Amino acid sequence: MSARTKARKRALDLLFSADVRQISLAHALAVEAERAANEPAREASWLYAREIVDGVIDNQEEIDEQIETYAQGWTLARMPAVDRAILRIGVWELLFNDQVPDGVAISEAVEAATVLSTDDSAGFVNGLLAKIAQNKPRDGEVDR
Repeated sequence: MSARTKARKRALDLLFSADVRQISLAHALAVEAERAANEPAREASWLYAREIVDGVIDNQEEIDEQIETYAQGWTLARMPAVDRAILRIGVWELLFNDQVPDGVAISEAVEAATVLSTDDSAGFVNGLLAKIAQNKPRDGEVDR
């Protein structure tokens, strides 16, 4: 498993945990940062995990709006918590992290959904993220 895949899993754990425990992401991130300081062997995955979670915190309103827009017939509240976390990471990577190719962001999210969620989640995640990727503004374009 690559360092980035491990980081995504770590970020997913944080997002999921905060959601289920109904605590703020900022608080969950602070607790994890303290734990990470005591685990130098996991530092490589921590740096990108923190970037993901910080990115989700900073852009959560837009991320959630994108998910709600393309999740036909589904509200965020109706989705399994793990799917919400997977989608938030995927949308952040698609829209706010130019260093991750769209295909990689989608593939990683689909793999996480396949392993961690319901039988239907992988297809749902794939379709939703593909729509967002297809409709996102490209360099030099104005928002559609």
